[in-house]
Amino acid sequence: MKLRQMVFALTLAMLAVCVWAYARERVLGDVPASANSEPAKPFLGRWDLTLKSADHEYPSWLELTEESGHLNAQFVGRWGNARSLPKVEVSNGHLTFVSPKEEEGAAADMVFEGTLVGDRLSGTVNGPDGKTWQWSGPQAPALKRIHPPKWGKPIALFNGKDLAGWKMSEPNSEKVWKVENGELISPGHGPELMNDSKFEDFKLHVEFNCGPDSNSGVYLRGRYEVQIETDSIQEPPSHHMGGVYGFLAPTPELPRKPGEWQTYDITLVGRMITVAQNGETIINNQEIPGITGGALDSHEELPGPIYLQGSEKGHAAFRSLVLTPAEK
Repeated sequence: MKLRQMVFALTLAMLAVCVWAYARERVLGDVPASANSEPAKPFLGRWDLTLKSADHEYPSWLELTEESGHLNAQFVGRWGNARSLPKVEVSNGHLTFVSPKEEEGAAADMVFEGTLVGDRLSGTVNGPDGKTWQWSGPQAPALKRIHPPKWGKPIALFNGKDLAGWKMSEPNSEKVWKVENGELISPGHGPELMNDSKFEDFKLHVEFNCGPDSNSGVYLRGRYEVQIETDSIQEPPSHHMGGVYGFLAPTPELPRKPGEWQTYDITLVGRMITVAQNGETIINNQEIPGITGGALDSHEELPGPIYLQGSEKGHAAFRSLVLTPAEK
């Protein structure tokens, strides 16, 4: 009797082991490809994307990384800051990632499907208008500089009199930028203001005065926003005064001074940025990973303009904008 019981117990144990092994194989077989999988490796890195609707193009940015055998995604959509995505996977050479509807102002999550075509990511996404959009883009350039820059002659971007050398993103807007008493004043919830010239590497001196409960910013090459604000204290540190929006937080973070004149001295060389606020360095030669929300385009390899943000609330004034370009 005892022998029969032992044989029966042993048989049950062996059966349980077999069932566990079979189940484990099935579960692991269903796991989406991770960055440790050979098919996923070509997708890793940073990508400068452009989303195309029927009548508009939207700059965007994606970074895919591997951590402990799992894919992670950081994404800059049509607006807002860089954020982690809830779902990303690679299967059979096909990339899928999801941007939540709450972030996109859409009725449904935007599901991006894509593949590698040559050296570009290309695919489709369900747009917030209910139509299928196309998207594509190359890997983002490293923008590394071999030699330190040799600086040229300073250029005054604002003449203190009028908008010569500048243009508004919406020239027919009822709200417009104004020049009063030698100051360039943002309209609040109006158009952006873009300089006519394009620059690559440079030093930029800015004198600004941000009103109470207001928000603006200075975009470098039209792609990277250095934040100007007195209204974002509850938001993440990279959204605060002097931060590179969504990427780099100011350290130390200086007190807000609504209604007072302040200065930025910004140096941008490749992807490396240094920001001094009122003479104190708050970002010291740090890398900007990619474009920030509100960028004019995602073509990081190209020179771009200085542009001042006027679409956010409140008012900011500027009285000096002097740029010193690097000589080529």
